[in-house]
Amino acid sequence: MKRITTALLAALEALIVVAIGVGISLVPLTVLWATQFGLSVNGLVFWRAAVDVWLVGNGVDLAAQLDPTLVAALGLPGAEAPFPITIALLGFAVLAVSFGVRTGRRAAATPFRWVGVTAAVLTYALLTTVLAGTAGTDALRPALLQGILLPTAIYAAGVLAGADPGLLGRVLGRCLSAMQGALPGRRPARLPARLPATLPDTVRTVAGASLRGGAAAAAGVVGVASVVVCVLILGNFATIIGLYETVQAGVLGGIVLTLAQLALIPNLVIWAVSWLVGPGIAVGVGSSVSPIGTSLGALPGLPILGILPHGSLAFGFVGLLVPILVGFLAAVIVRQRAPHPGVSAPHLAQRLLTGFGTGLVAGILLGLLAWWSGGALGPGRLVEVGPNPFLVGGFAALEVGVAACAGLLTPEPRLLHRGSTDAPQNGRTTGGSRLLGRLLNSRQTR
Repeated sequence: MKRITTALLAALEALIVVAIGVGISLVPLTVLWATQFGLSVNGLVFWRAAVDVWLVGNGVDLAAQLDPTLVAALGLPGAEAPFPITIALLGFAVLAVSFGVRTGRRAAATPFRWVGVTAAVLTYALLTTVLAGTAGTDALRPALLQGILLPTAIYAAGVLAGADPGLLGRVLGRCLSAMQGALPGRRPARLPARLPATLPDTVRTVAGASLRGGAAAAAGVVGVASVVVCVLILGNFATIIGLYETVQAGVLGGIVLTLAQLALIPNLVIWAVSWLVGPGIAVGVGSSVSPIGTSLGALPGLPILGILPHGSLAFGFVGLLVPILVGFLAAVIVRQRAPHPGVSAPHLAQRLLTGFGTGLVAGILLGLLAWWSGGALGPGRLVEVGPNPFLVGGFAALEVGVAACAGLLTPEPRLLHRGSTDAPQNGRTTGGSRLLGRLLNSRQTR
């Protein structure tokens, strides 16, 4: 495959990804424009609405100003003042990353990997710039700089992950190598003589194990939260259907509402993570949904929110065991990979540092996810929706860190088993040892 062909195919894939992202909301809005409005309204209104939804799904903030007639019809306090919409419908971002990974893998299968990567990212950035420039209206105006950078960064992350999965590891390895080369030259002369030889290897080992364990723990908590959300949707299906009937959005309105809720499911998964970790979420100022109890006011008209628990749960605290167990298991898995044969076992301080480093990495990752999943959803009380990222990160770091330390300090079962089987019993050999000796003696005799 030639260089120009690789670039053109990668650019075409980027174009298709943008078309799919915008088309998810544009297709039902176009049908609504044709059936409900008889094509009498300017079609740019629906085009801009579709682009706005796509931008919000990629984390772009919108500044909203409702029409006075609509404010009077809604009756929401504070709706007459301009308000931001900062919550991201993460389904669009997940879709962009998934397609980006496919684009990166296809580019990696050609002799011109980085040509394809560059062409795809630049095409995506160009299309995003055009869309962000055509989306603004008096009622909804996206942040232009965010509209150019954030969707491109999300797609570029997927493309790079698909084209070179080990890129992040190599970057971190080079950073640690730079630290290894810099530390000996900067250490004070009064430090012990053994420190220069051991500190870089210890830093590298602790950092690598902490990154692996923290990432595994964060992924494990997210996986459990996904199962929890699935079970809640199935268990509250009748409630969700009843809320659909209450909204009375019609067929097309129901389709649009369903698509919006599907895009919101990744947010719900991260909100479930926050609930399992402990801080819970807020669905409006003054509300709280946590293992301790639930206190809610007026909710947005989204039937999917029918999965939220009500009142106090008798065994809600059991959910707090999830990050603890996941952190313990992640530490055990990391411990199985080290030490390698011929390498001395890590000492107590190194294990503790690895455990708390695992908690720190998991807390940072889950805190970033919590920050990305929440924001302002509307005027008045709805300016605060989602988890508190600082509380989520802090609780997760503490819970996973303590559990990881326990997992790293617990003796390995195989070592205990080896010690018990290798020890002589009352000075006598076991039956297995005697049998092995007889077999060896018979072979020597032959």
